[in-house]
Amino acid sequence: MTGISVAILVTALLLIFSGMYCLMRTRNVIRIILAIEVSMKAITLLLVFAGRINGNIALAQSFVVTMIVAEVMVAVVAAGIAISVYRRYGSMEIDNLTKLSG
Repeated sequence: MTGISVAILVTALLLIFSGMYCLMRTRNVIRIILAIEVSMKAITLLLVFAGRINGNIALAQSFVVTMIVAEVMVAVVAAGIAISVYRRYGSMEIDNLTKLSG
């Protein structure tokens, strides 16, 4: 492995761990959405890196584009839920999600 390969792997692992740490430590809906986004960006980095190693960079890029589209849809829906929770309860705490109905 070259130095750049190790740097990419370390960066991706740090991004994944920081996203998981934020998921475990916070109760705020917006921070949870951001933590998921950070973890997903690390996974896309690993997908492109794996495609580069295997020589299938075009296939890896098509997976990443599909993943980014799905990720944006999930983030928009989650942000919409977060906004409706804030409007209804006045805070962004995750405990308010258990009170939602219908």
